[in-house]
Amino acid sequence: MAAHIEKNNKPRKPGGKESQPLIIAKTPAEEQRLKLERLMRNPDKPAPIPDRPKEWNPRAPPEFVRDVMGSSAGAGSGEFHVYRHLRRREYQRQDFLDKISEKVNEDVGYLDKVELNKQAADERTAKRRKKREKLKHKKRMAKMAKLESKNKGEDEAAKSSESSSEDDGDKEREAEDDAEAPSFIMGRK
Repeated sequence: MAAHIEKNNKPRKPGGKESQPLIIAKTPAEEQRLKLERLMRNPDKPAPIPDRPKEWNPRAPPEFVRDVMGSSAGAGSGEFHVYRHLRRREYQRQDFLDKISEKVNEDVGYLDKVELNKQAADERTAKRRKKREKLKHKKRMAKMAKLESKNKGEDEAAKSSESSSEDDGDKEREAEDDAEAPSFIMGRK
């Protein structure tokens, strides 16, 4: 067969799409599965991502009202419906403006609360940082005092060792005698 033929006996392009059976989804899960299968048939084709729906906005009030209705007698029976529609539209517009102002107030309140929380956190952090610095400074000062006292002790020991170098010879001989003598003789335990 040289050419493919459709149902109504018209020649079809050989590289065209193949007709697929119509499948009706019975559950939302099945509908989702069918959509995914259709997307995955051609993975190179970008998936359609719909734009966010625009927020409803009421029609602006007219700048110039041509047919001003008064409360005088003689208004036709159709005028009431016109008035009712205008009134309904104005109420919708006012409700919309109220909702927008409420939303703006909530957003401002939220931002204020976030700012207050941030300031409180910064204050706590600064207080803790100050405490840590105080402890570090205290440790540093204690270490420096210890080193100074050690250095003073060494200086004093050096001075005293120079002056008492003569006495050291006698003490060393006594220490050697103590080391050689048994402890029970000396009265030690």
